[in-house]
Amino acid sequence: MAWLIVLFAGFCGGLVQGLTGFGAVIIMMIFLPNILPIDQSAGVAGLMMLGSVITLVYRNRHEIRLTRIIIPFLVYASVATWSVHLGHVLDVHLLRMLLGGLLVALSIYFTFSKRQGDSQYPWFIAGMFMIISGFFNGLFGIGGPLMALYFLSKAHSMSQYLADLQTFFLIDTFYITSLRVASGIVTLHLVPLILIGMVGAITGTMIAAHLLNRLNVTTMKRLIYVFIGLSGLYYLFI
Repeated sequence: MAWLIVLFAGFCGGLVQGLTGFGAVIIMMIFLPNILPIDQSAGVAGLMMLGSVITLVYRNRHEIRLTRIIIPFLVYASVATWSVHLGHVLDVHLLRMLLGGLLVALSIYFTFSKRQGDSQYPWFIAGMFMIISGFFNGLFGIGGPLMALYFLSKAHSMSQYLADLQTFFLIDTFYITSLRVASGIVTLHLVPLILIGMVGAITGTMIAAHLLNRLNVTTMKRLIYVFIGLSGLYYLFI
């Protein structure tokens, strides 16, 4: 039964990640805590998506611009490393609600704004996105939505957006997984579940790739904004 849950969670996560560029862990965390502790669920979910992320990076490799990724990652990772240790001090439930409210507000703004998020953000707004994303990633593995907005504003095409964002996630996965392995959260006995989840995730990502060919850039951006809003509602009420 456990492997069916993992396979289905991986498939749903891969499908969402392939369509919007982020959100796999959000979807997986609906299912995985039913069979694993929350900290292990987050670690397993991140590794389950490794194959899909590598696939997306390879598919869009000609659009990767490391100069656009390194500085955001350094800011993001430094804050995440620090915030890992704050989970026992801060009111995590309140923080989740604040993040959820922020994501819902951003989703509504970009969905109805004529600007559509095409213009680049001022440096202080972009910096806040990196800091907030790193902070929440360190606490409970939430780092995707605001970084998706950041890279979307920098990209001139969906392939460029996916290339930068997925490369960012790939680097992040290796970094965060190293921390989780060192702390004993991710262990060898989880490898079979991770591999099963990878199969589901890669399958979902492949299906998403075919669906993407039927959607234009404007439709995809609206889909991304809607999913950011749904992510916010998830953090508010779950």
